[in-house]
Amino acid sequence: MGVLEDLADGLARDALALEVDEDDPLVSQVGKTIGASSQTLEEAYLTAIRVRRAEKRARAVIDARRSENET
Repeated sequence: MGVLEDLADGLARDALALEVDEDDPLVSQVGKTIGASSQTLEEAYLTAIRVRRAEKRARAVIDARRSENET
């Protein structure tokens, strides 16, 4: 990854770690703060958020299937 993606992903990881649930305004607040200075970084950050949330959902599906197969 490049510097932009590394920064965006780091911010996304930190925001998601502190997020209470998906309705928590933290992710949006961070995005707006970033966007005030760099639209490019904001877009990369929001992409990283979406990718990490999608991975979390996909892992839940995989874990559920694993649990089904273990019984």
